[in-house]
Amino acid sequence: MSSPPAQNPTKPTGSADEPRSARKRRAILEAATALFLRNGYRGTSMDEIAARAGVSKQTVYKAFSDKESLFSEIVTSAVEEAGDPVYTEVLELEDIGDLEADLRALARRMIGRVMQPRILQLRRLVIGEAGRFPELGRTFYEQGPGRTIAALAGVFGRLAESGALQLDDPQLTAAHFNWLVMSIPLNRAMLLGEDEPAAPAELDRYADAGVRAFLAAYAQSARAAD
Repeated sequence: MSSPPAQNPTKPTGSADEPRSARKRRAILEAATALFLRNGYRGTSMDEIAARAGVSKQTVYKAFSDKESLFSEIVTSAVEEAGDPVYTEVLELEDIGDLEADLRALARRMIGRVMQPRILQLRRLVIGEAGRFPELGRTFYEQGPGRTIAALAGVFGRLAESGALQLDDPQLTAAHFNWLVMSIPLNRAMLLGEDEPAAPAELDRYADAGVRAFLAAYAQSARAAD
C-alpha cells in the first residue's frame, strides 16, 4: 500500500469544489516534492510519484510531459512563493523610520523565511542538480537571493541619497547585507545537512549581529561624512 501524499507547505491545499484535474495535479506535485527531497532527482521515478499521488502513471504524464518538467515546476513554484514575501518586505523599507530597528526587523523576517526546512531541502537539491539543470539553479538564484539583493540595492541607493548610508556600489552593499545576515546559518544547513533551523532566538541573534556589522560599515561612515 502506498503511503499518503505528504503535504507541501509551499502549495495551497485543495478545497471541496476544486476541479478533479486540479486536485490530481496538486497531488502529483505534493508527491513528487516529497520524493525528490527524500530520494533526489535520480532516485525518484515517475512510477513512484504516481503511486504516492494515488493516480495512474498515464495521468502523471498527461499533467507533465516528463520528470524534468515536473521537477522544474516544483522548483520554480516553490522559489517564487518563498521569495515573493521577502521581496515585498524589502520594498516596504521605502518608508524607513528608525534605520537600525527597521533593518533588524527585516533581517529577522528574511532569515526566518529562508531557514524553513523545506526551502533548505529544496536549495540543497537544486545545488546538487545544478550541473544537470543549470537553468533551474539560475532561476532559484534570480527569483530568490538575486531578486532580494536587487530590491535591497534600490532601497540602499535611495538611503544613500538621503544621507542615511554612505556607499559607492548599492548592489555590492545589498549583497553584503544579505550575506552578513544569512551566511552562518545557511552555510551550516547546506554543508552539515541541518534541515531543522536553529531556535528562533538563535536566528534573531544572527540577524541582529549581521545588521550591526552592516551599519558599522555603512552607517558610521555616513555619520563621519556629515
